[in-house]
Amino acid sequence: MSKVPLHVLPAFVATARLGNLSRAAASLHVTVSALSHQMRGLEEQLRRKLFERRPRGLVLTDAGQRLFNTVAPHYDAIARALRVEGERADQTLTLSAMPTVASSWLVPRLGGFVRAHPDLEINLMTTTDLVDFEREAIDAALRYGPGGWPHLHAEHLFDEWVLPVASPELVARFSAAELGRLGKLPLLRDPGDRWSQWFDRFGGTPPGRYVASFDTPETLHRAAVEGVGVALGRITMARPFLESGRLVALGRERLQSEYAHYLVYPERSAGHPAFLAFRSWVRDAAARYAREAAELPPGAFAKTVRAARARATRSSRGPRRSTPRGPR
Repeated sequence: MSKVPLHVLPAFVATARLGNLSRAAASLHVTVSALSHQMRGLEEQLRRKLFERRPRGLVLTDAGQRLFNTVAPHYDAIARALRVEGERADQTLTLSAMPTVASSWLVPRLGGFVRAHPDLEINLMTTTDLVDFEREAIDAALRYGPGGWPHLHAEHLFDEWVLPVASPELVARFSAAELGRLGKLPLLRDPGDRWSQWFDRFGGTPPGRYVASFDTPETLHRAAVEGVGVALGRITMARPFLESGRLVALGRERLQSEYAHYLVYPERSAGHPAFLAFRSWVRDAAARYAREAAELPPGAFAKTVRAARARATRSSRGPRRSTPRGPR
């Protein structure tokens, strides 16, 4: 006896349970003639009759009942396992994001998504490499770029802007008039070298040299926080430092970047439940952020030069000591 093709056994179980070739064929998405041919082939291979054809349908023979009792429990266990894995996959989102976007924008807001969707699990992978959606099991990506990636959906989330930022300690070293002449200040060259665009747009004289150059946005912003020089900072990355007072902005002018932030995903993710929940949430979060980014906190600007100088002075003196008072 040759081996029974395994794909015939689910068809046998469905036929035995429904007792009707038409209903079983419909449940299996095959034709009645194809299913009938499979059942006849199975009986021929096993050399025994499995069904009795009666006016009201099919009834298992003793041999058919024994085969059903043996095969059906295993088939049901496999179906349950596959169903659980499918449900688990529907509740899991694998997301790729650039480290700068993940740390400065996504992660500070991610708690809102987790609270709104406690049944979903998100796997966040940070990388600067482009995602190969055909080879990698990634559902979507947050990317900073020009948009228009071939064969992918790219939904615009929000624009990026840059503006000059510096530490309060560095600001305190210069007068208000000196701060107005950016080309005379210690400037930090950014990876995109946008200072030339800045001076073309807003005027002024570019510096003869930069005090330092950096190949990543992270090190550029960190150098500005540490007082190395004035950086042309991205608002998305600089905003947390501006809100905490570790950076101040040297004026209200800002330059729109040629790149923007996008949600990128392949066609296969369009029906993924976890992705659809994240897509709805991240679009709302991006819209709120775009409104917030239009106006930075009042204390973020270097019109507070006096306050920045006072803050730097207090920092250099160390904590104030309280003098005990005598009785009044």
